Order: sequence, then structure tokens, then C-alpha cells
Amino acid sequence: MKVVVIIPARSGSKSLPKKNILPLNGKPLLCYSVSYALKSDSVNKVIVSTDSEEFAEIAKNCGADVPFLRPAKISMDNTRDYPFMRHALDYLDSVGDVYDIYILLRPTSPLRPEGLIERSIDILNKNPSATSVRAVTRAKEHPYRVLGINEDGSMSSMISGIEEPYNFPRQELPEAYSMTGDIEAARRETLLNGSVSGENMFPIVIKPEEKIDIDHIDDFKIAEEKLKNL
Repeated sequence: MKVVVIIPARSGSKSLPKKNILPLNGKPLLCYSVSYALKSDSVNKVIVSTDSEEFAEIAKNCGADVPFLRPAKISMDNTRDYPFMRHALDYLDSVGDVYDIYILLRPTSPLRPEGLIERSIDILNKNPSATSVRAVTRAKEHPYRVLGINEDGSMSSMISGIEEPYNFPRQELPEAYSMTGDIEAARRETLLNGSVSGENMFPIVIKPEEKIDIDHIDDFKIAEEKLKNL
């Protein structure tokens, strides 16, 4: 199987300006994901998808390929994953560079556990029905206990079809997991069918203490402390 890693690094972060290239322990944030991908013998190519010439130059210096600049219309705050993943697939196809597995590594998860790429590929190889693989961890807040506030000011469960799920005893709660940004892997066919996940996702479960998602400056401080302890 041919494997390509796509690292998305748009320039317009509002929560933390230029977040994807801010230095973490002296190294641009996106370079951690580039280095992680380059270490894997299973990966054939590592691409950074960015809308910025500045980001592109930094990515190249880290060892990534930047064969295109991402169009502005798919580099917005509300741009979801599928448009830029499909854009990368279509571009690579146009130059005759076809891959079987497309792996998404987000720059905001710089300290991911070892071996996630290999584990993702192994899951897809062993499970022909799997359309994708995603990293998950045990949810801090169980969805049964999540409430929404209605327009009239009252509260109601955000889970439908179950009577008063928020009143379930802890021992009766089904296991629940939340997605992390560590890795997502999709088959070529999944992307061609209009999705990055498809209908049959498989998990890679990581420990809660292994998860870090950088969004604010405080997250950088937590990541720097973890780096010191590695």
C-alpha cells in the first residue's frame, strides 16, 4: 500500500495567531508532525497543505513536500477536513501520484505516541471493511450527561431516544470516547466517496495523559513541560 501523510497548516488561526509555526521548545510546531511522519518507514510522502508561502518555506526546511498552496476558499475558519484532504488527493492524482491510504496529522498534536501510523495501516490491512481509523481517548464528560440550553431557557438532554440519560448511574454508563487530533487515516475509496471517515471507523485508543491539543498559549506551556520530561 502506498501511504501519504497530509499535515494541514493554514495561516489564519484566530485563537493563537500563526499557531502552526510558533516555536515549541525552539522548533516550529508543524515540524513535530513532519518529523513524526518522516520517521515512519511505512510513509511514501509527507505533504504540508498550507495557504501561506511563509508556512510552506518552514515546512520545506523541516523536510516536508509542499507541492501546492491551498486555495483560500478551503483555508477558512469553518473549513472542514474533507475539502483540503480531497484537494490534496485530486492534486496528487493530476500528477500521477496515487496513494491507497491518506493519513491526517494535525500540527496541534505534536507529542503523539509512537507507532500510530503503523498501527493505523495495520488496522486497515486487517479489517477490509474499515473505511478509516481515528485516535480516541476516554471521554472526560460522558455524552449522556451533556445538556443543552433551549431557547426558552430550559435544559434538555442532547441524546435522543433514551429516557433521562443524565440520570443513569455511573456503573451503567456505556463506554464513551472522544476524538483526539493525533491521527486519522482514510482509504482512498473513502475520500473518493465524499468523506474522511466513511461509515465504518475503527479506533486507536490512547491514554488520556498522552493527549495534548494545542489551541491556546497555556497549551504550549503544558507541551513544553512534557517535552522536558521525555
